[in-house]
Amino acid sequence: MARDGAVYACQSCGATQTRWSGQCPACGAWNSLVEELTTRPPGGLKPASKARTRQLAFQGLDEATPAPPRIATGVDEWDRVCGGGVVPGSAILVGGDPGVGKSTLLLQVAASAARRGVRAAYISGEEAVEQVRGRAHRMGLADAPVRLAAETGLRAIVDGLKADPFDLVVIDSIQTLWSDAHEAGPGSVTQVRAAAGELVRLAKSRGLAVILVGHVTKEGAIAGPRVVEHMVDAVFAFEGERGYPFRILRGAKNRFGATDEIGVFEMGDAGLAEVKNPSALFLDTSGERAAGAAVFAGIEGSRPVLVEIQALVAPSTYGTPRRAVVGWDSGRLAMVLAVLEARCGLGFGDRDVYLNVAGGLRISEPAADLAAAAALASSAFDVALPQDCVVFGEISLSGEVRPVSRMDGRLKEAAKLGFRRALGPLDADAGALLAPPIAPMGVGRLADAVQRIQDARWTPGGTPKGTLGGRRP
Repeated sequence: MARDGAVYACQSCGATQTRWSGQCPACGAWNSLVEELTTRPPGGLKPASKARTRQLAFQGLDEATPAPPRIATGVDEWDRVCGGGVVPGSAILVGGDPGVGKSTLLLQVAASAARRGVRAAYISGEEAVEQVRGRAHRMGLADAPVRLAAETGLRAIVDGLKADPFDLVVIDSIQTLWSDAHEAGPGSVTQVRAAAGELVRLAKSRGLAVILVGHVTKEGAIAGPRVVEHMVDAVFAFEGERGYPFRILRGAKNRFGATDEIGVFEMGDAGLAEVKNPSALFLDTSGERAAGAAVFAGIEGSRPVLVEIQALVAPSTYGTPRRAVVGWDSGRLAMVLAVLEARCGLGFGDRDVYLNVAGGLRISEPAADLAAAAALASSAFDVALPQDCVVFGEISLSGEVRPVSRMDGRLKEAAKLGFRRALGPLDADAGALLAPPIAPMGVGRLADAVQRIQDARWTPGGTPKGTLGGRRP
């Protein structure tokens, strides 16, 4: 049993138990229960006196509400993910792997905002002021009027923010803060929850925009209790693959903007540079396209992005064929392989299959099914797709190619980069809208697309042989 006034809190999900056990009953994590003292007053809420009771006021949905003001930081990719800028009084949680560039990004955001007249502060709990200042000198941000501080005490941080008026504050990171009202160590569930709650209340009461940096677990999720993600207004993930200079800021939650929006950066010697055209960054247009490569026209948030999907089908030298995928869902790959075998007659039982999304980008939308299938068929037949062709479409288990959202946006992005043909579930309206720049080759079933790739039936000039709208040619 726990000591008087103590509970066992799970460091993975935040659930509390009255006794220790090897596995958390709530999330199933092993050896994650740690004893922590609780400071909750017994008896719950006390009844308020009549003099302090306040009448609850209701409002209607039809009343006019002005749009929230925005703080334009000057970092356009950051402002895009925020929904047009940082909202005063909001709390933003930014997570990412160690060394991906979270501190570099937020220092650039604070410096750029300060140069535009925003009162910005950067509080570091992991580095000294000299280290932060040295990074600013290397990035050419030494002239930005950003106030720096190195502190881990929550009470000192809150008192300092109350004493000096600020518009934007960066806390790096939430796991290093500790409150003297709790006996648990820094980084524990109790301390993280208390620090996040106090900073969110401060942001709401004073109209202060607070950006919190959060550590991540080995699985890639933001460390600490999940309640922290519920308390903040926005949760951003800063992603990047080792060996690639590209970094992607992805919005997972945003109360003041669209979710799943992305901002693309490129890491260099002077910090992070914004990438205005991600499609040109992820595509290789230096030469002819090889067999097993297909250009996918995808949508990330509100932005169309073109990326190359690479596949390799090779004879298996072992008893069990390998299935390796990078940048895409392995379960989705297994489904596409099953449909190719059952509906198109392609056999992969004795072949190794490798699939890769070029550039380190991760794709999650189902519209990439047809592009992956086209890359696999191209590699299996050793037939290259045309250099000026993009592919997109969702594949059902029956082998049908289903329409996807925002087809016009995908085609416009492809036409802007010089593509002239598109293989997908295109309707007549989309084809007429962009012809002659884009010549749509509509397919209704996956077998039609596979047969077209096998026979290399790509008509000169981009004129489609098949009909549009999902009918067999």
